[in-house]
Amino acid sequence: MIELKNETFGGTYPYKPNYFETGDFRMHYVDEGHGEPVVLVHGDPTWGYMYREFIPELSKNHRCIVPDHMGMGKSEVPEHPYPYRLSHHIANLEKLLLSLELKDITLVLHDWGGPVGMGFAVRHPALIKRLVIMNTWAFAKWPGGALPKLLQIIRSDRGESFVLEKNGYVKRAFTGTVNYPEKITTGVLNAYLAPFPNPGSRKAILCWTRDITITEEDPSFGDMAHIESRLPLFSGVPVLLIWGMRDPVLPPSVLNKWRGVYPNALVCEIEDASHFLQEDAPERVISAISRFIHD
Repeated sequence: MIELKNETFGGTYPYKPNYFETGDFRMHYVDEGHGEPVVLVHGDPTWGYMYREFIPELSKNHRCIVPDHMGMGKSEVPEHPYPYRLSHHIANLEKLLLSLELKDITLVLHDWGGPVGMGFAVRHPALIKRLVIMNTWAFAKWPGGALPKLLQIIRSDRGESFVLEKNGYVKRAFTGTVNYPEKITTGVLNAYLAPFPNPGSRKAILCWTRDITITEEDPSFGDMAHIESRLPLFSGVPVLLIWGMRDPVLPPSVLNKWRGVYPNALVCEIEDASHFLQEDAPERVISAISRFIHD
């Protein structure tokens, strides 16, 4: 974390680092601009760098806040609590956002950022003004069909060696879930790999996949079921669904599930984007969000 604190990755992430003491670790976040807050929540195995192109545009008229989850990005990797669970990540985000005294929040959620962000939202629905939901889920039972082979490996007995010792996850995740792999240049990939230089730094990216809830016996099933049961709280809130339609992890069938929850949502389908639509089509995603929050 110390080495990364002021790292800009060749000027592609030039934002001032901010730190919040959660009680267990120092949580890094970007805080740029003024106005109503837009909180962009990343998933696995990414960090706030994924929103590097979003911040300049969205912060022109809004306060743009981009946290790094525990053990990710420029945040610290605590020994406690471990293994990291959904409830821990929700509590961390809750502490940060409440400390910033935010209201009228637009939540932008992707991947595991969906369960974490919605976990915060269902606890504090009065603070939420809009939702932007991108290739994510918040349902107790995994909605994406059979887990991809890469995730099956991480959940298997050899997962610890694969992730912690061999560092086999991050690069394969990106090369397998973008539609335009040429956009993941060496510099971009190195930025995504930077928070995970040794086995001790890779705890979070092992835990996320193992915390996916498939059966009622999974540790975070109850938390996910609670979140899912409270999704209707936002039926009257403006919702924008943006979906990379070539996603092999969370395919269009999951978008349709979200449509069922929020039938009045605006929908932006990006036909040539995969799971990491922020890398495949950043300009179109940013444009869709900008129009949505200015309407």
